[in-house]
Amino acid sequence: MMFGLRKRDFAELEKRLGYKFRRQELLRQALMHRSYRFENEDVDKDNQRLEFLGDAVLGFMMAEYLFKSYRDMDEGKMTSLRSQITSRKGLARIAGELGLGKFILLGKGEEGSGGRKRASSLEDALESVIGAAYLDGGMRAIRRLFKTVFVPEVEALSGDVWEHNPKGKLQEYAQQKWKAGPVYHLVRRDGPAHAARFTTKVVLPDGTEGVGEGKSKQASERQAAIQALARLEMG
Repeated sequence: MMFGLRKRDFAELEKRLGYKFRRQELLRQALMHRSYRFENEDVDKDNQRLEFLGDAVLGFMMAEYLFKSYRDMDEGKMTSLRSQITSRKGLARIAGELGLGKFILLGKGEEGSGGRKRASSLEDALESVIGAAYLDGGMRAIRRLFKTVFVPEVEALSGDVWEHNPKGKLQEYAQQKWKAGPVYHLVRRDGPAHAARFTTKVVLPDGTEGVGEGKSKQASERQAAIQALARLEMG
């Protein structure tokens, strides 16, 4: 066992990733949470630098794949689809589906506080694995990993890229129909700072309106966009 991981652990994870590392120490470092390094004097590296690299590599790979695979998709849709995959929520979900949490090396305190299921830990680990794969095998390695892990996710979401982004959908509709975007107005803010409620109205160029409420300004704008889209669909 090396730093809490066995050879069969590496083999299992590599199978899920669709890529076998030539230098498994890179994969081990990608799974090294900073809390583990802090608690082990013989460990001098964690996965933070690899996370930085992996984030950049994944962003490029997503842009290239969408550009080449969806030739009729406009910039707005490609941006929305990319953000759904590469957002913290999206990456944490994908990492969870891979079962990546069971392989992360954590300090005892982080382990005890639920760090193995924490979205930030899962996202960081997945981006770090991507960075490690790039260092291990260049873009050839990244394309293999991307095909296994990310292409099915993209294909599953591409049918309705706006499903989780009503503001983006409303923006695209307005730009195509009127060459102008929707305008959001904060109507009011109620309640104390720790339990505030926001009400927002969105107005389209033709006068169609939508009103939404939420615990944040962003959430209220999202609800307002949903109502406006519903009114447009009703004609």
